[in-house]
Amino acid sequence: MEKQKSALIVGASRGLGLAIAKELLERGWQVTGTVRSKSGAGLQALIGQYKKRLEIKYLDITLPEQIAAIKDNTIDEQFDVLFVSAGITNERYETMGEVSAEKFIKIMITNVLCVMRTVEQLRGKARPGGTIGVMSSGQGSIGNNETGEFEVYRASKAALNMAMRSFATRRGEDYALLLLAPGWVKTDMGGTCATFTIDEVITDIVDTIVVQEGRRGLRYLDRFDKTVRW
Repeated sequence: MEKQKSALIVGASRGLGLAIAKELLERGWQVTGTVRSKSGAGLQALIGQYKKRLEIKYLDITLPEQIAAIKDNTIDEQFDVLFVSAGITNERYETMGEVSAEKFIKIMITNVLCVMRTVEQLRGKARPGGTIGVMSSGQGSIGNNETGEFEVYRASKAALNMAMRSFATRRGEDYALLLLAPGWVKTDMGGTCATFTIDEVITDIVDTIVVQEGRRGLRYLDRFDKTVRW
């Protein structure tokens, strides 16, 4: 019998993180999803249906001690997929000249430092040959930036891409590493003006995540498993 696949989804309280967790559960995977202490109602609602295959843990990635606790509390566990879905943004048309230093720092710390700290600390939770992925964005592409807008968010995702590139040179030899650009999706962060609904993209997103198994090195891909320009 084929071993049941498993995933650790960091940031599964809402939006695409929650949708990824749900889609994997529907495909028969064992899923551990993390939520912040006062969030996660959407994931909690799945317990009744998937209680034998869903485990919920509490994690705020801005708190290093909570990342360490997840590492310690899952010491004997390894997953086929470790995926970090986390990020914040600011107003669409707010420029670098207008954003406050406090907001800029918060976005950079959350979208880059905290995501990479999570990857660094939890990398051992991915089995050799498994996948470590983070939610990037097509807006992190320098080559494709022809419209501007979302300047601080773009910069944070470009920085995340670079940080993952550095990680890949040091730690990536045993894993498939994924920077996922899901498209502009209608979520709390994406907003109502986004191009796609979650239902329209989630199958392709999860297909792209799971197909990385066994690949080596870092890839920057859209939801169709196609390379995005750096």
